[in-house]
Amino acid sequence: MKMSHGFTKGLAAIALSGTLAGTAMAADPANVCPASLKMADTGIEGMGSLEEAFAPFAESFEAMTGVELELYSLSNRTAAGTALQFDEVDLVFGGPSEFVLFEELADLDVLFSIVRPNYGSSFVVKADSDIQELADLEDRRVALKDVGSTSGHIFPMKLLAEAGLNPDEMDIVMAGDARIQVLINDDVEAMGGGNKDWDAVREQDPNTEYRLLGQTDTLPGDPVIMRASLPQDCRDALRETMAADTDEVWDALTSTERNADKFIERDAYLSFETDPAIYQQVREAYEVAGIPLDE
Repeated sequence: MKMSHGFTKGLAAIALSGTLAGTAMAADPANVCPASLKMADTGIEGMGSLEEAFAPFAESFEAMTGVELELYSLSNRTAAGTALQFDEVDLVFGGPSEFVLFEELADLDVLFSIVRPNYGSSFVVKADSDIQELADLEDRRVALKDVGSTSGHIFPMKLLAEAGLNPDEMDIVMAGDARIQVLINDDVEAMGGGNKDWDAVREQDPNTEYRLLGQTDTLPGDPVIMRASLPQDCRDALRETMAADTDEVWDALTSTERNADKFIERDAYLSFETDPAIYQQVREAYEVAGIPLDE
C-alpha cells in the first residue's frame, strides 16, 4: 500500500519548511543523534520474531537517517516501559495504552504514529436481539477481547461505563480470539471489540443479520515512542528526515507479513505530526472504565 502522492508531498513540504520543529531546515540525524539507537516492540517476544517483523524497517531507517537502528527484544510491555525509563532503549513500537502507561514512568515523544481511520471499538448484537442500547446489557452476558487491549477491552469498558453500567457487576467474558465465534454460537448476547470485528462477524456468519449497538470515535494511532531524554534536535531531525519520504517508510514497515496484517487497511497512513496529548483520551478511558493503568 502506498501513501497518496499528494499526502507525501504535503508532509515533505512541511518537513522542509521546518514547521514541524520550528527550524529553517532539517538537521542531518547522523550529526545530532547517537550513532546507534535501540528499538523494541511491546507485542513481540524473541529476537527472531522481532527481526522478522522489523528488519526491513531497520535497514531503511539507517539508509535514510545515517543512524543504525538496533532491534532490542523485551519480554513484555512492563519491561519496555522500564527500559525507556532508564534509557536502555530509545524507541518502542507500541499501542495507545502503552504510551499512557510508559508516560507514568518517563517523559515521552512520538516519532510517528500509524493512523487507521477505522480503528475504534464497537458493540455488536444479532439483529433480532431485544437489546436496543448499551444500557440493556446490564444483565446480559457480553464477550470482550483480551485484558489490556485498547480497542477490545479498554474502550468497550468505557462505553459500558458511559452508558451507566458498572462493568464490575456485569457478566463479561474475556473471550480473546473466540469472541466472534461465541457471539455467532449464542454463547453471549453481545460482543465488544475492535471495529474490524464488526466486519468479521458478518463475514463469518453471512446468513445471519447483525446490528451495531454502539461505537467509539476513531482511536489514536499506534505510536513509535521516543524517550524524551534523547536530544531535542535528534528527535526533530529523525521526524523531519523520515517525513520527507513517507512512502519509503511505509513500504519498509509493511513489507513483512506480521506488519502488513496488522497495519494495512483502508485509508491507513503515517502521521509525523502526532501530538502526544492525543493519548490523554486513552488515560481518561482507563479512568472511566475503572481499570488501573498497570493492569
